Amino acid sequence: MITFDWKGVLPAVTTKFTDNDELDFDAFDINLNAQLEAGVDGFILGGSLGEASVLSDDEKFALLTHTVEFVKGKVPVILNIAEQTTKAAVAYAQKAFDKGADGLMLLPPMRYNSEARETVAYLTTIAKSTELPIMIYNNPVDYKVEVTLDMFEELAAYENIQAVKESTRDISNVTRMINRFGERFKIFTGVDPLAMESLVMGADGWVAGLVDAFPKETVAIYRLVKAKRYDEALAIYRWFLPVLELDIHPKLVQYIKLAEVATGIGTENVRAPRLPLIGAEREKVQKIINDALAARPELPVGSWGKLTEVAL
Repeated sequence: MITFDWKGVLPAVTTKFTDNDELDFDAFDINLNAQLEAGVDGFILGGSLGEASVLSDDEKFALLTHTVEFVKGKVPVILNIAEQTTKAAVAYAQKAFDKGADGLMLLPPMRYNSEARETVAYLTTIAKSTELPIMIYNNPVDYKVEVTLDMFEELAAYENIQAVKESTRDISNVTRMINRFGERFKIFTGVDPLAMESLVMGADGWVAGLVDAFPKETVAIYRLVKAKRYDEALAIYRWFLPVLELDIHPKLVQYIKLAEVATGIGTENVRAPRLPLIGAEREKVQKIINDALAARPELPVGSWGKLTEVAL
């Protein structure tokens, strides 16, 4: 089995498109470079923020191949699986392994609101089919299926099911998972505006969205919390919160891409049916971003950067 340490900041990266609606690897690389410079701990491709629902399979695996070659083993590359059938998800997992993925993020079945027995069968069938380590994405708010603690009890029998992206929006669930399972599952907060609270309660990492525009600040909050330098982390987090709240809107893709443009590490192009923001909505989001940039804090020395070069 492939193994790595599930911890730290994992950006759910956006997918960059050219004006002609093709994959824009040049813009993608600029963003990956900024993330690596900030000291992120891995990349997650093809999630909701990556516009997975409008990418072809060929495009998803092109992104995977490109990213694996780009990072050259510096950090793990994790591919999201969000399929409608178990058969398709198993095939997807196998191809991800063949193309060099280091791990998988796995959602319950899409479009069908599976019951507990069906959800567990879906997740475990995929786990049995692959050597790749798996993070379960638990997001009943957006995807309507909750992976409960009793279901995680069944999933614990599978060694390669190792982590959870905790997006129930109930911070107490971090404590419930730890009380029930100890360190069996690594817990990642998956909701940007609840990130610091979840990290303080014991989450091991952060699957982040606004990191795509503000990588250094995101890494700094994570590292400062883990170093128990809470006051310094809180000062950054309070500044960041109005921007982080852009992550929990149906148009989070457009919002975060607009922020990427403002910080110079992305483009605004989205794939239809999404359209770029206009009018009052655009002005409102742009003001939130501009206000943040105008008051951007100075980060403590060593709170961001490549782990081999800096230390808290």
